[in-house]
Amino acid sequence: MKAVVFHKPGGIENLSYEELAEPTLSARDVLIKVKACALNHLDIWVREGMGKLPMPHILGSDVSGVIEKVGSEVQDVQTGGSVLVSPGFSCGVCSNCLKGDDNLCPKYTILGKGVWGGYAQYVKVPRQNLLPYPKNLKFEEAASMPLTFLTVWQMLVKKAQVKPGDWVLVLAAGSGIGVAAIQIARLFGATVIATASSDEKLKKAQELGAEFLINYSVQDFYEEVKKITNDRGVDIVVEHTGAQTWEKSLLSAKWGGTIVTCGATSGFEGKTDLRHVYFRQLKILGSTMGSKGDLFDILKLIEQGKLKPVIDEVLPLKDAQKAHEKMTSRSQFGKLVLVPE
Repeated sequence: MKAVVFHKPGGIENLSYEELAEPTLSARDVLIKVKACALNHLDIWVREGMGKLPMPHILGSDVSGVIEKVGSEVQDVQTGGSVLVSPGFSCGVCSNCLKGDDNLCPKYTILGKGVWGGYAQYVKVPRQNLLPYPKNLKFEEAASMPLTFLTVWQMLVKKAQVKPGDWVLVLAAGSGIGVAAIQIARLFGATVIATASSDEKLKKAQELGAEFLINYSVQDFYEEVKKITNDRGVDIVVEHTGAQTWEKSLLSAKWGGTIVTCGATSGFEGKTDLRHVYFRQLKILGSTMGSKGDLFDILKLIEQGKLKPVIDEVLPLKDAQKAHEKMTSRSQFGKLVLVPE
């Protein structure tokens, strides 16, 4: 099969379009013919050396496709059916898994991080990672939603407990996380303040439901949040950019407010004035992915048109380097998607 791999951690130039053997199935695995694989910033971190990986490695967490083969013990799905992949892998037998908190499993990993992912013509996953295919979506659209929408659902709904009347600050509104956060916050009746690096991106954020817009390339987003909220601050900050924004994110939260973070695309060491944390009684919550079960609720909302994937560009698999260059430059709004030939 054709796949994009890297043989050692490093730059974009390490991504190579090669011929590899098709994955071998175990009894409970399913082989999927990949129709689309969406990028996430996680791909950049893994390519640059996050974690110890056997080499060569294949990236790609968000996959939609068609069932090609099934393992000998898989009886309830058939070849030829369209499927979406749940990207989180867990042991399935520990107490966290059995409570539905599979993303807290000690063995938790993500497709394309701990195991070979979807930058390929074929990918194998355990049967329990198959999701029903969302109605009325193209493969590229379906692949654009699992990781980011599940991550934001965990951040806003499960962790921060967003509710009607809340003010929510969404940083980097053009990212996959930003696109999902605007929609989910609005779905729950919150007022959204969105930041982005250009007026073009902010216009698209407004179309998704953001009511207040801040161009952080020419405005201080903390000062603008103060003006918009009459010095009150926001109830929830959706933080995923890290070092460059962390200090002002803390300042932007109201007394008793919540900062929930799932990443640090601008650097991992954010400056924290602890006086703000304890005097203003801030809640700082870390979040990674979410329960597989929550994806079923998200899929229903997708099918009902209440949430929608947003695609920036679709590229052929062999152009993975170009896709990584665009994501690194942060010039996209929404998801970048690779399609095997």
